Amino acid sequence: QVQLVESGGGLGQPGGSLRLSCAASGRIFRINAMGWYRQAPGKQRDLVATITSGGSTNYADSVKGRFTISRDNAKNTVYLQINSLKPEDTAVYYCNADVKTDWNNRYDYWGQGTQVTVSS
Repeated sequence: QVQLVESGGGLGQPGGSLRLSCAASGRIFRINAMGWYRQAPGKQRDLVATITSGGSTNYADSVKGRFTISRDNAKNTVYLQINSLKPEDTAVYYCNADVKTDWNNRYDYWGQGTQVTVSS
């Protein structure tokens, strides 16, 4: 199996910054795309950003210019730099990874989530 462990959430002030990390471990042959999603109270889980193994990125319109996704393939880790925090960024942030565990098997994994709260 594969585990995704997020860290770096917490309380941030409007205009401030936070950096989230997500490390994958376990039976990993290759990690394809990795990404971050978020879910605010009473709302559905939405895409924030994704990054391919080659480094191509995609962002939700609401975070373009403020969020930066990156990854370290050697560490099986994906990061999310959040700048210019807004109260509407408050949500549980989930890490996602598309993982090949061997030549034939490919699965979608999720982390447990990390809370980001933006408040003064």
